[in-house]
Amino acid sequence: MTVPEQSSPLPELDPVELEEVELHRVSMPLVRPFETSFGRQYVRDVLLVRVRTGDGEGWGECVAMTDPVYSSEYVEGVAEVLARYLAPALLGVRTLGARDVGAALGFVIGHRMAKAALETAVLDAQTRAAGVSFGEYFGAVRPEVECGVSVGIASSIDELLEEVASYRDAGYRRIKLKIKPGWDLEPVAAVRSLLGPDALLQVDANTAYTVDDIDHLRRLDDFGLLLIEQPFVEEDIASHAALAAAIDTPVCLDESITSAEVAVDAIARDATSIVNIKAGRVGGYLEAVRVHDVCRARDVPVWCGGMLETGVGRAANVALAALPGFTLPGDTSGSDRYFAEDLTESFVLVEGRLAVPTAAGSGVTVREELLQEWRSQPVRYLGHV
Repeated sequence: MTVPEQSSPLPELDPVELEEVELHRVSMPLVRPFETSFGRQYVRDVLLVRVRTGDGEGWGECVAMTDPVYSSEYVEGVAEVLARYLAPALLGVRTLGARDVGAALGFVIGHRMAKAALETAVLDAQTRAAGVSFGEYFGAVRPEVECGVSVGIASSIDELLEEVASYRDAGYRRIKLKIKPGWDLEPVAAVRSLLGPDALLQVDANTAYTVDDIDHLRRLDDFGLLLIEQPFVEEDIASHAALAAAIDTPVCLDESITSAEVAVDAIARDATSIVNIKAGRVGGYLEAVRVHDVCRARDVPVWCGGMLETGVGRAANVALAALPGFTLPGDTSGSDRYFAEDLTESFVLVEGRLAVPTAAGSGVTVREELLQEWRSQPVRYLGHV
């Protein structure tokens, strides 16, 4: 399948000379447990990649979870594939830019989250050296982005309503509810009643349903939802197309969208009318921009998904979400949604928006003292080969 070139080609930047790759593993406590259809998290198990170059350094964050329950990738596995295959491949090239990373790592099948973390670190180093911010590099058109918040599965309706009310009062522009069989119609009805008919409300199923549930999911039409996100397994484009034909609520794909090519195919098959873009899921921010571009060319709105990122990943997501095709509030919540303290400068919600960092690179600085305090494994140093 032929996919059009990017609508605004990314700028050419000087390459960097890669000297060392470091893997940092930290455990960050969440301010409250976060539950989805595939489990409950109490801490964020974070893998950060730092590249050191002749001109400075760059950071990337891996969005994989501790266990392979959301995707086939998981933190320990990512660390191993980075150490054994991906980092040595880049160190063997040595002089390169972010645009070169995909080709250099193409001999490894899959492992998009691992590749994304490494590509982001190289891009951070490259743009810092050039004095260019991520927002400038991606083609951001807004100085700030509207923010939504993702609300996990609660232990009771009362607990859910209390949490949603706190986010509404904090100024979030959109509420997303995690749902699963047995936790869908009743909590959605209660939240819709709380927020009123005009508030932006959407649901995320994280692949928890099957095609046999289409009649049940059709009942969500009663609540005037912005969208229903990924009810079926990622490979099942046909069932999403069947659902889209059967309900009024727009169907949004998340886990299914692994590249610009897949996005084009899903749109052509009427399986989705809205796309959630997660850079880690598609292999990096360069591919995320391509997904944005092909969706925009087809008048398909996109929004930026989140994976409980620290400030490292959040900074890049906010810059991405400032592109013109991101017309819906994303999961780019403030730092305090998940963490009492962030690994970088905190992202603070102001009237429902986050500012796009303007400093070079990602625009944020890793707090080395917190990196040390929360470190869960020794640093892995991968030198030039």
